[in-house]
Amino acid sequence: MLDIKRIRENPQQIKKALENRNANLSKEIDALLSLDEERRMILQKKETLRAKQNKISKEIPLKKKNGEDTADIFKQMAELKDQIKKDENDLSQIEEKIKNIILYIPNISHNSVPVGKDDSENVEVKKYGQSKQFDFEPKAHWDLGKDLGILDPETAAKVSGTRYHFYKGDGARLERAIINFFLDVHTENGYTEVLPPFLVNRTSMTGTGQLPKFEEDAYKTTDDMFLIPTAEVPVTNMHRDDILSELEKPIKYCAYSACFRAEAGSAGRDTRGLIRQHQFNKVELVEFVRPEDSYQELDNLLNEAEKVLQLLNLPYRVVALSTGDLGFSSAKTFDIEVWMPSYNRYVEISSCSNFEDFQARRANIRFKRDDKAKPELVHTLNGSGVAVGRTVAAILENFQNSDGSVTIPEVLQPFMKKTILQ
Repeated sequence: MLDIKRIRENPQQIKKALENRNANLSKEIDALLSLDEERRMILQKKETLRAKQNKISKEIPLKKKNGEDTADIFKQMAELKDQIKKDENDLSQIEEKIKNIILYIPNISHNSVPVGKDDSENVEVKKYGQSKQFDFEPKAHWDLGKDLGILDPETAAKVSGTRYHFYKGDGARLERAIINFFLDVHTENGYTEVLPPFLVNRTSMTGTGQLPKFEEDAYKTTDDMFLIPTAEVPVTNMHRDDILSELEKPIKYCAYSACFRAEAGSAGRDTRGLIRQHQFNKVELVEFVRPEDSYQELDNLLNEAEKVLQLLNLPYRVVALSTGDLGFSSAKTFDIEVWMPSYNRYVEISSCSNFEDFQARRANIRFKRDDKAKPELVHTLNGSGVAVGRTVAAILENFQNSDGSVTIPEVLQPFMKKTILQ
């Protein structure tokens, strides 16, 4: 969440930045500032009453020693105690109101983020590889999956519903091969592998920004636990309420997980194939860094995500998201989009973001530069390293052959056969 001091000192700047994100929250900002002013007045009043209480309490022994009546003093003390208790109750209610507003306010974009209304104004940064030209009519991955007998959405629909898949035979092996390959690449490059829980509590979902605003997109159990939408949630919350050591080097994790999303706002979008599923696999990259290092580390994180696609020889492009397309918690995001012949366009396969101290403030994640230093908020980053199902789809479409077979990229062949045949 945002620092209320930053909002207090720059209200118009904050309002304008939120407007650039298509979030017109001027009324909410004004209400927040009014509550903050009231809160500070009560704090000041409470401090004055405490000082008066302390002063009077020091007079009691002297009056008793001199044999003076102390009834009036004890009456004053009781009145002060009641007033302080009332102020504390008022303060608690105001702070809850402040929290309920500020948790719904998105992060402020970095000044390098292009201003734009939506994804149509994202800016292409670079391209890698050439989109493959076929001398035959290429198939979509859902048709290839059916013809090769490796993807079965029909049976999954019977068992679970729409937007689920059974992977069969070489399809399941390909998914597993990609997961292992991604984890091997990232751990060789300095990331510590973790296998996180797939269920988290409400505090964890709030810490990374999924709650309270996006609860309708989450799957929730009857005991108020949540199926994770990404490994970012449990891995970031590993350090909730921690004070980390110097952070001279970033703390870097990679994690495989299944991911679960209700996709409440995506009715009718990408209903066929593996692009938009309620359950999918992903390898996630999460980092904790010093504030001054976070934008250099965002570039490094992006390079790490690109590396696996380069090794797979998949054509892709990188785009800088505009202010209108940024995620709720992000200050700056690069998307990697892989070429999909069936769509005749690039499709998102990874998203690499710098959240600055937005998540750290919600989750209370801090570090100390040395033993005597005051704790500071860390900057958190995360990126898909990358989405596995979309990688399967990209491999099937980009490496299909005229006879209906699919050639497996060389880097995956140690994990499985070289070709998937009909």
